[in-house]
Amino acid sequence: MLPDEHLNVLKKLYNKIHDRDINWVVTGSVSFCLQGVPLSPNDIDIQTDEDGAYKIEDLFRDRVIKEVKFSSTDKIRSHFGALMIHGIVVELMGGVQKYYDGEWEDPIDIDLHKKTVAIAGMKVPVLELSYEAEAYRRFGRVEMANKLKTYAEK
Repeated sequence: MLPDEHLNVLKKLYNKIHDRDINWVVTGSVSFCLQGVPLSPNDIDIQTDEDGAYKIEDLFRDRVIKEVKFSSTDKIRSHFGALMIHGIVVELMGGVQKYYDGEWEDPIDIDLHKKTVAIAGMKVPVLELSYEAEAYRRFGRVEMANKLKTYAEK
């Protein structure tokens, strides 16, 4: 079950983003909660393409706590930034690429793994749990991968 404070922030995000030309999904713990996985989310993760990260940042210009810019670790890179809405951090990730088997993969095509979850009058786009489970497994987070796979199969 998604906590009320997260649902309220999700509504604010949804109302500003959903009818614009932005391809986006909710991912991470909020997405998992929306799909029935019992977790306590901290932040809200939004995944989009490169252009979408900057568009969302512009829509919430007064809430930016970290400007969107290209950022990289040894395992993942994206156009990353963050917002603060009613005390909850919203992370923006655009054009996510993962390092796997010695090379950077192409940016993730979220349309291949997108589904919608109906909640509070919204149709929230999320990444399928089966895709998320595989992504977690590839990053060595086996326990979470197994949990997501269990709920994906329900």
